[in-house]
Amino acid sequence: MLALDRTRPALDVNTTRHTHQTVSALQAAENAPSLARLAERVRESSARLQAIESLIPDALRPAIKAGPIDGDSWCLLVSGNAAAAKLRQLLPLIQARLLGKGWKVTSIRLKILMAQKQ
Repeated sequence: MLALDRTRPALDVNTTRHTHQTVSALQAAENAPSLARLAERVRESSARLQAIESLIPDALRPAIKAGPIDGDSWCLLVSGNAAAAKLRQLLPLIQARLLGKGWKVTSIRLKILMAQKQ
């Protein structure tokens, strides 16, 4: 026969309440240490792009996105070979601007994004 333990309160599944809170992806990322570091690197990469935006010709700006930061190396995502060729000419100015703003950037890589076929 099964003995009941009267020292522990019985669980009533009907009285358990769950509160659901909606959090943004950014809030969730900031609450997890590894995701918080990732979110910080994304913000820093965007800040770097904003700092160099004035060096990039207006027509070329939509073709460039902030990419990942890997130590002292930063990657820019470029949508096409022509845009990458022009951006390569600007790399010394871009690096000097970043150093002047306090970011230690020893190299800037360009990654060309290929258009997806539909």
